Amino acid sequence: MDVREALYTTRAMRRVRPDPIPTGVQARILDAAIRAPSGGNSQNWRFLLVDDPAVKAELGPLYRDSIDRLWKTAYADRLAAAAADPDAEASVSLLKVQRSAQWLADHFEGVPLFLFAFTQGDASGGSIFPAVWSAQLAARAEGVGSSLTSVLGAFHPKETLAILGVPEGKGWIMACCVSFGYPTGTWGVAARRPVHEVAYRNRWGTPLGIEVDQPLWPDP
Repeated sequence: MDVREALYTTRAMRRVRPDPIPTGVQARILDAAIRAPSGGNSQNWRFLLVDDPAVKAELGPLYRDSIDRLWKTAYADRLAAAAADPDAEASVSLLKVQRSAQWLADHFEGVPLFLFAFTQGDASGGSIFPAVWSAQLAARAEGVGSSLTSVLGAFHPKETLAILGVPEGKGWIMACCVSFGYPTGTWGVAARRPVHEVAYRNRWGTPLGIEVDQPLWPDP
């Protein structure tokens, strides 16, 4: 797959089939992940794959509770505004994302594969998230959808680490959890605000000097 196609079409794909991910595909996803750069080439990361139904059964209730708390806290005001004006463009987009995220929570145990990423001494995430994104791009090349979430770490960190058997007192931080599965939907270029609305040049607020009104892939 062309790298630009992977970059433009890799988006959150939460609705997936229960079909297992072959171990060869898993190997290629992880092998791509560890080729990512890390600060000082320290490679202070660990990746834990979860496909055991028993482990997923323990994590599922925690994940659903985390999503429920997320809607009631960080997203409460935005969801209330969307409910008050559901036909507005921003409301339609937000409610679509909520339904997708809730689907993942409701079907957590049926998702075939999860990747938990851990790091030491990387509070910024600058060393771990390039590796996670490489894993997601590699998954896209294999036709596997993925979605990154951090709600378990936000609302149930201790319980999650205990279920996963993460050693205590070693400084391991759970950066995120990524779901993987063959998507029920179709790939496509996600709609985003154009670059000239979110980027500047040299100083904050100074026009970028570039306008991109339509996605530049496929080539116009």
